[in-house]
Amino acid sequence: MTMTIEQLSEKMKDIDFAMLATHTAGGAIGSRPMSNNREVDYDGDAWFFTDETALMVADIAANPNVNLSYQGKSGLLGMRPFFLAVEGHAALIRDKAQFAEHWTKGLERWWPDGIETPGIVLIKVSGTRAHYWDGEDEGELPL
Repeated sequence: MTMTIEQLSEKMKDIDFAMLATHTAGGAIGSRPMSNNREVDYDGDAWFFTDETALMVADIAANPNVNLSYQGKSGLLGMRPFFLAVEGHAALIRDKAQFAEHWTKGLERWWPDGIETPGIVLIKVSGTRAHYWDGEDEGELPL
């Protein structure tokens, strides 16, 4: 049975980090951990804050095709492993109104000046396809 996006969203709330993979200028694939805000319901769009100077910003500007990888808890007390890969397109947002809309408690740790932080960038990853593995079940759904 194929999971719904609502079921995927619930599974994602147990995951602390996603790996965001981009295409680098040299043609390689670069991946880095990004905080998965577990208080946000996933609806096909994922949002991440970063700094303008991060290499992924230049990568996305040159090629917006990205992948997000998530790994849930597995092997603990008989829990089934959960993995999720989301293919999508990233957009770089530099609008303070959008910053305010997606700002969550705890981000001040990295950006003490909040949405007024110089050089802050919001990355929106609009998923196009999700593939998941949930124990022995697996499936794919368009987003």
